[in-house]
Amino acid sequence: MKVKVQKIDGKASGDIELNDAVFGVEPRADILHRVVTWQLENRRATARPTRERSDVARTGKKFGAQKGSGGARHGARSAPIFIGGGKAHGARKRDFNQSLNKKIRALGLKMALSTKAQSGLVVVDTLTIKDVKTQALKGQLDKAGYEGKVLVIDGESVDAGFQKAAGNLPGVNVMPAAGANVYDILNHDTLVLTKDAVAKLEARFNG
Repeated sequence: MKVKVQKIDGKASGDIELNDAVFGVEPRADILHRVVTWQLENRRATARPTRERSDVARTGKKFGAQKGSGGARHGARSAPIFIGGGKAHGARKRDFNQSLNKKIRALGLKMALSTKAQSGLVVVDTLTIKDVKTQALKGQLDKAGYEGKVLVIDGESVDAGFQKAAGNLPGVNVMPAAGANVYDILNHDTLVLTKDAVAKLEARFNG
């Protein structure tokens, strides 16, 4: 498919041909749901595990008489009521990681890009800006008319000046093409790709 290329401020800058095998895939809600769920589950961190009574290396010798002490009966120092004893009902390590076929992950990313290609995709020639200031960049983005949350993806690495200027802009996130993922693409209203990013993403699947 052919789409318009523009400068960062919205001015026209030619055309680009997008690969239909990457940007023209019919989206499926079930595939996107599986990939997003896999991605979010793998982000989850587990609680730091604590040692319970059976995990503590302390003597099991009975240290007091069963009767006659006037105190409670104890048979081991590993009991939770003692300093150095195991924790009662402590946090346990849990594994939230899910496995997902690479082909499904790749298909999910293609569908996410195709979803934005139908509505919400902007292709720019480059992210290079003359005035590396947040206010100046905000004026250019407002002039271009980008809607809602904006995700900007560059090629091998993000232009340093643009990244610095966009750092304090709320709702604007920047990443290199290698970091492109289904959740972030779908979680933004507008996807901005540079021509380098388009080349990188297409090569990622063709390779």
